[in-house]
Amino acid sequence: MGTVASPHFVIFPFMSYGHTIPLLHLATLLRHRFITVTVFTTPANAPYIRDFLGDESISVIEIPFPKDVQDIPPGVENTEKLPSMSSLYQFARATKLMQPLFEQALSALQHPPTCVISDAFLGWTQESAEKIGIPRYFFFGMSVFATTFYQLLGVQRPHAQAASLDEPFTFQSFPWLKFTRNDFERPFCDLEPKGLAVDFMMEQGISFAKSRGMITNSFSELEPRFADYFNQHLGPKSWCVGPLCLAKWPMIAFLSQTDNKHQHWMQWLNNKLANDQPVLYVAFGTQAEVTPEQIQEIAKGLELSNTCFLWVTRPKVLEHLHGLEERVKNRALIVKEWVDQSEVLRHESIKGFLSHCGWNSILESICAKVPILALPFMAEQHLNAKLVAEEIGVGLRIMPSNGSVRGFVEGEEVEKMVRELMEGEKGERVRKKVKEMGENAWEAMKEGGSSWSTLGLLIDDACAGKL
Repeated sequence: MGTVASPHFVIFPFMSYGHTIPLLHLATLLRHRFITVTVFTTPANAPYIRDFLGDESISVIEIPFPKDVQDIPPGVENTEKLPSMSSLYQFARATKLMQPLFEQALSALQHPPTCVISDAFLGWTQESAEKIGIPRYFFFGMSVFATTFYQLLGVQRPHAQAASLDEPFTFQSFPWLKFTRNDFERPFCDLEPKGLAVDFMMEQGISFAKSRGMITNSFSELEPRFADYFNQHLGPKSWCVGPLCLAKWPMIAFLSQTDNKHQHWMQWLNNKLANDQPVLYVAFGTQAEVTPEQIQEIAKGLELSNTCFLWVTRPKVLEHLHGLEERVKNRALIVKEWVDQSEVLRHESIKGFLSHCGWNSILESICAKVPILALPFMAEQHLNAKLVAEEIGVGLRIMPSNGSVRGFVEGEEVEKMVRELMEGEKGERVRKKVKEMGENAWEAMKEGGSSWSTLGLLIDDACAGKL
């Protein structure tokens, strides 16, 4: 009798840390189930990926990033290095030029691949998988909630009746939720959406329809009604296998306990814990472009709140925070270098997270059982903020003073909501809810849990046979 080849999953992340990290967590989970895993990336991204994966015995294959791409500076292979996020779709579209080399590398693999799992932005990999007769699953790093309502906006167009960007409307299947066009990113909320972003996402939509399904970094207990609705009425099939950040979380906890070379921020947090001073963690990701005036107003609100806070930010933001640390003395620490956000959130002194509501950050906060203070800026973050504050109740939200969900946020509003989260009754309520949801997250990833079981079903589906 011949032997059956063991499964071999090919993973191709999009070149952006927020997209890459969850798929590397997924690669780790697959390897722990004795699946052979190969990750494809570009030369500039490969060192980070190899370092992240450590000794997981996962192969990393490099494919050159295209050269001489319009609006993309030479040597830029990750969205972190883009001069502006306005170039995102040019960057994403340029990845299609990698298709011939990707297909050559796929064909040259000694261990034939079982399937391709690639980022939703790499829709061209659908054709590559079809050429060798294997299924492709795409990874969408958004909540099922946001994915559902972006799809419904295009299909049902309830916003067409809204006279302005801030006039409320509802979706027929979810009448208790009120939206405005400003909850969605332009140009997708325009009545006649057009442009490079729309064209690009339309192309990806075609590849979605041809795929075997969507892998989602969520868990069924977090957004059950939206996951069920998506699978029953929209599709393609969604496989909730998260929170993927928990794949390495036990190791992070072990290392944080055994490493004696604590960073200065860890020592600072330890001191706050010893003095029974709760800390608000502040971080807005690496992609959001926030105006200097808004940064200064956030800083003003934090200063007025009398709350201890740890603010992790980019170096170019520091010039707008001049003098803040001196004014608040030992009540604040501003960190400009990279930190392990999961490790920060796990620290016992952290009692709240002022966040831009990127999906990875929301999941990490829930897993750490830390309530969120939502301040969204871009992409699907406004929908995530709505999910956090209105639907699952694991956080509160700071609103602009103009009556819209988008606009300038005053320092006084920041102060008020920081105090409410850290000291108020609403803060206590969401603290209880996030603890409950955090426990659900851990249960979902344990053996026999919902996400653990779904990952098993996904592996079975991929191994069931070729197209």
